[in-house]
Amino acid sequence: MASEREKMAAGEWYCCLDPELDGLRNKARIAVHAHNTMSPAERGAMAPALRALFGAAPDAFLEAPFHCAYGFNIFLGQGVYLNAGCTILDTAPVRIGARSMLGPGVQLYCADHHRDPVQRAQGYEIARPINIGADVWIGGGAIILGGITIGDGAIVGAGSVVTRDVPTGATVAGNPARLITPRVWFQNIAARKDWIQLFLVIFR
Repeated sequence: MASEREKMAAGEWYCCLDPELDGLRNKARIAVHAHNTMSPAERGAMAPALRALFGAAPDAFLEAPFHCAYGFNIFLGQGVYLNAGCTILDTAPVRIGARSMLGPGVQLYCADHHRDPVQRAQGYEIARPINIGADVWIGGGAIILGGITIGDGAIVGAGSVVTRDVPTGATVAGNPARLITPRVWFQNIAARKDWIQLFLVIFR
């Protein structure tokens, strides 16, 4: 019979009140507390106790305060930056690609509670992964729900609630987040130095 942790990893309904999961969350709380209470000089880019839980590039940088549920489901690419107050409820894998930036107070929620109030009170949840590509900018206070993929180079406006996938290079904003800049603005523009060519690409 599968353990509650195995059910969580498989994307099945599981009980978050399970003693094993509670112990893992407590381990994360200790690491988070160390990160949040160290002096900046001592903490560096990330507290050692927190880094031991993460899969993170050496130069991934987390401001304090920070909060996560487990830590072992968080994977940060090269040059990733998380501003102060970010929360990651990593009941499922959360992958953030190289050079992506999360503004202050950004929240990533993999966990989803049961719709039935009785089962919800009993601690039943389901976990869905979040995948954020490279070179993504997520504005302060944005919320990303479980099961979402954000493509490379995308921008999420401050305060947005992202309930659907965001295409590569797109800009979205609002609650729920909606497309405000099509991906054509992103594709190949960085390689174009001739502004006349750029104008023709966008407006043809």
